[in-house]
Amino acid sequence: MIDRQRLADLRAAEDQLFLDLHPRSAEQAARARGPLLAGVPMPWMTRWPGAFPVFAASATGARLVDADGLEYVDLCLGDTGAMTGHALPQVAEAVARQAAAGITTMLPSQDAVWVGEELARRFGLPTWQLAMSATDANRFVLRFARHLTGRPRIAVMDWCYHGTVDETLAVLDEGRVVPRPGALGPQVDVVTTTAVVPFNDLDALDRRLAEGDVACLLMEPALTNIGIVLPDDGYLDGVREVTRRHDVLLVIDETHTLCAGPGGCTSAWGLDPDFVVVGKPIGGGVPSAAYGMTAEIADRLAGPMLGHEIDVAGVGGTLTANALALAAIRATLSTCLREEDFAVAVPLAQRFTDGVAGVIEKHALPWHVQRLGCRAEYWFCPPPRDGAAAAAAVDDDLEGFMHLWALNRGVLLTPFHNMALFSPHHTEADVDGHTEVFGEAVQALVG
Repeated sequence: MIDRQRLADLRAAEDQLFLDLHPRSAEQAARARGPLLAGVPMPWMTRWPGAFPVFAASATGARLVDADGLEYVDLCLGDTGAMTGHALPQVAEAVARQAAAGITTMLPSQDAVWVGEELARRFGLPTWQLAMSATDANRFVLRFARHLTGRPRIAVMDWCYHGTVDETLAVLDEGRVVPRPGALGPQVDVVTTTAVVPFNDLDALDRRLAEGDVACLLMEPALTNIGIVLPDDGYLDGVREVTRRHDVLLVIDETHTLCAGPGGCTSAWGLDPDFVVVGKPIGGGVPSAAYGMTAEIADRLAGPMLGHEIDVAGVGGTLTANALALAAIRATLSTCLREEDFAVAVPLAQRFTDGVAGVIEKHALPWHVQRLGCRAEYWFCPPPRDGAAAAAAVDDDLEGFMHLWALNRGVLLTPFHNMALFSPHHTEADVDGHTEVFGEAVQALVG
């Protein structure tokens, strides 16, 4: 229903407007092309719309200011890393205090026990360990699962995302396990490490786990990084039954789905995993992550954890669980990501969903908008039930135009997909501003 020539013409105009609006970012980008690979400190920063990334100057609450002094309503929030809002005073104060008292000592800090107890309260799993990122936490849990079961493979959902864990960068291609498109330099053929099954397909999961070589299933309770794909009614209960029947450990990655509430989907939906992984927002922006486990798993791991060679077991890191990160986590979890915070953020996400749905309905487009807690995303298709259908619906040209249109009008969306995230710092006016910008973009497209 979209005229592709019209889309191309509109995109060209937006590209020029972007250049006109961002001369200082252009200067910084040109300077960065020498010392930084691809002109950015981390590869995915090239995914932002426009000829170069906007360079950030400051971010506070739900606002971001760029190098050209332009202010944005930030609906990206560091792709969940700043879901609490930017520059939290309580985190800044805790970090400053701890920095003055020592950042890393390789010893437990006074905040460590509090953090473990709070994570146990929120997620219902009694025993925890810390990591620097959810990628690390996932990697460590996969090692534990293989050790505990003696099985070589892990299972993931088709088109999942669990950070940069090698074993998870796999998809299905006509039933065959292959590297995910874009995965650089896989260390081994993923068919030797990974089983892949479609989301929302219990029969496929049952058949694959019946082969008896899978140590654990690592999954999000709802797919997020390919767009929000929600579980069918009863699906997650079925996953737990199937994994138990085949003696496969269930690992729930809540790094993105923490948007569902203080204990993520695990608490909100009454899930019963063997491990939970959570990262990104728990440190209020300071790099940190954690993984929890049942008492049974903790008991089975007690021997190896106290072994003389645990420092070379492939689990941990010199700066992991440093005092600065633990101080940040305690400051964050004691004042943020609480029921009262979600009571503000979730209705804003619902308002966003309603506004976008209204525009879609007005123009009779075959699009859809989906919400999970304080996170919402729109699709250029009806709602998919699995990752492959979601991936097939990606429209890079249309997505890039919509993102650039919004950015040029002061609204930041997550660059990889059409995700908007809400914090208690956002307002109804912020949501309505996006609805207006979204409506103008659609009107310009359809004429």
